[in-house]
Amino acid sequence: MRGILASAWLSTVLMAGSAHAADSIAITATPASSQPGGVILLTMTVPAGSDHVGVHVFNSEIPVYRVDDLTWGALVGVDLAIRPGTYSVSVDAKSGGRQRQATYSLNVVPRQFPVRVLKVDPAFVNPPPAAERRIVREAAELEQLWRQSFKDRLWLGPFVPPVPFKTASNFGARSIFNGQARSPHGGADFASPVGAPIAAPNAGRVVLARDLYFTGNTVILDHGLGLFSLLAHLSVIEVHEGDRVTSGQEIGKVGATGRVTGPHLHWGVRAGGARVDPLAVLAVLQHEAPHP
Repeated sequence: MRGILASAWLSTVLMAGSAHAADSIAITATPASSQPGGVILLTMTVPAGSDHVGVHVFNSEIPVYRVDDLTWGALVGVDLAIRPGTYSVSVDAKSGGRQRQATYSLNVVPRQFPVRVLKVDPAFVNPPPAAERRIVREAAELEQLWRQSFKDRLWLGPFVPPVPFKTASNFGARSIFNGQARSPHGGADFASPVGAPIAAPNAGRVVLARDLYFTGNTVILDHGLGLFSLLAHLSVIEVHEGDRVTSGQEIGKVGATGRVTGPHLHWGVRAGGARVDPLAVLAVLQHEAPHP
C-alpha cells in the first residue's frame, strides 16, 4: 500500500521497574517510529493487578483500553503539525497502591507532502459572505465533537477501506488555489463513482449524519477512545445520529455534494484529536491485539 508509512514495521520493547519482568512495564510500539499524520499502536504489559494505566505524549493524555489482565493498548496519533524529532511517551501503571513508570522514545521522522498549484473559479476558493456564519458554526461543532468521544473502545479488529476503489493517498497535500495557500488535506480521497455503496470502516456510533457546507452530506463515526472516521460528499446518507454500526455496514452512497469538483469519497480520521492518514490506520490496526 503506497504512502502509508516510510518507517520500517518494527517493534521496540522497553522495560521499567524492578529487575523482575513480572514487576515491570513492557512497552511494544508498532511501528517503532512514525511521521506526521501517522499512528502508533502501543501495547503495554503491566504488573498483575494493575487497575489503572496512563499514557502521556505531546502534552496530552492518550486514552487506553484493557486487552487482558496484564495487557493494555493505546493508539497514538501524530498530528500533521507535529515537527520531526524525538518525543517521550510516558506510561504509568498502578496496582496495590504502588505506581510503576516507563518511558518510550518516539521518533517522528520527516515526511514530504505533495503541493498542488491550481487555477479554479474564484467562487470555489472564496465562499460567499452569506455562508460565513454557517462555516464558523460548523467548524466549532466539529471541534467540540472531537472532544466528546465514547469512553470505551467500540472498534473491533482491523479497519477496512470504505470503498473498493483506488486512492491517491493525498493526505497532507498542500493546495494553492489561484495563488492562495489552503489548509493541508486532512484525509484520503477515493476515486469512486456516484452511487457506490460506502461501508463503515469499523464498528462505532454515528455522531453526525447531515449536510455540512464544505463536506456536503457527511457521516462521522465515533469508534471510541477518541478515534473518529469522517466520510464526506455522500449522495445518500443511510444512517441516523445515535445509530450503532458494525464494520462493513453500508452507511450511504458516494456522491459529489459540498465543495467538490467531481464525485469521490473523502475519508478523514481523527485519533485523540490528531489528524492522521486513514491508510496508516488501515496498516497499523492490522497488528492490534484482539478485543477483550
